[in-house]
Amino acid sequence: MVKLNPIRSEKVWGYEDWIASTHSDGCQSEFKALVKDYPLLVKVIQANDTLSVQVHPDDEDAKRLEGQNCRGKTECWYVLSSDDGASLVYGLKGNPSKEEIKTAINEKNLESLLNRVTVKKGDFIFIPSGTVHAIGGGLRLLEVQQSCNITYRLYDWGRPRELHIEKGIEVIKNEKRQEIKPLGEEFECQYFRLQKEPLKGGYSFLVSPSSKEAELIFVSEGEGWIRATDKSGLKTEFSFKKEEIFALLPGERVTLEGKGEVIRIQTVCGKN
Repeated sequence: MVKLNPIRSEKVWGYEDWIASTHSDGCQSEFKALVKDYPLLVKVIQANDTLSVQVHPDDEDAKRLEGQNCRGKTECWYVLSSDDGASLVYGLKGNPSKEEIKTAINEKNLESLLNRVTVKKGDFIFIPSGTVHAIGGGLRLLEVQQSCNITYRLYDWGRPRELHIEKGIEVIKNEKRQEIKPLGEEFECQYFRLQKEPLKGGYSFLVSPSSKEAELIFVSEGEGWIRATDKSGLKTEFSFKKEEIFALLPGERVTLEGKGEVIRIQTVCGKN
C-alpha cells in the first residue's frame, strides 16, 4: 500500500490536483514505481469559475488524430461540494448536426445549444468520450477518467486560450445522457468501477489476487486509519483524512477504521 501525494496544476478557473497519475503530464514517481503505466487518472477539481466547453475523443479517434499510443478519455464526476445553484454543462440540447454546432460557434451562440443542469453534493455524472461538457463555477469534484490529457476546447467564455474547433466537432457523439443522481453503491463502465462504502467503525476487504492492476481507495469524507498486509506478510498503515488516496496492490488485505465514506476505484480488466 502506498499513500499518493497530489500534483497541483493551477488554472485560470481554479485548480486541479492529480491525485493518482502515471501520465507524463503529471506523474507521481511513487505511483509509477509501483504500477508502471496505470490506465486511469484521478483528480480533484476545484472550479471557482466555469471551465471551457470541451469534448474528448474516444480510443479510436484519439489514435487517429493524436497517435497510436494515445487513449481516449471517458470520465465521471462525483460532486464533493457545491455552492447553492451550481451547475454544469452536460451534453447538447436535442441532436444538432455538426454544421449547426460549427455555425453556433462561429456566431458565438454555442450557449443556446448547451444542456445546463444544476447539481449538488453527492451527485454523480458519467461523461462518455464524445460528450460536450463544462464544469461550472462553485463546484469541487472527484474526477475518475482514462489516463489521457487530450482536451478539445470548443468555447471558452471569451478567455484568450486556444480552441480546437475542427477536431472537437469531429469527435462529438452526443450520446444519450444518463440521469444525474446521487452515486449509488456501485457504478461500472467499460473502463472503471467505483464502489462507495460508508465507514461506521470498521471495513475490511481483499484486493482481488487475480487483478492485473492496483486498486485505489479515495477518502471522500471522514478520518481514521488504514492498514494493509501484502502477499508476503508485510504490513503498512497510515492515518487518513478527507480527500486522501491510497494505492493497493492485488492480494493485499485491507482494513479501515474510522467514520466517513470511501470510494474504491478499480480498472475494468481488458478494457484499458
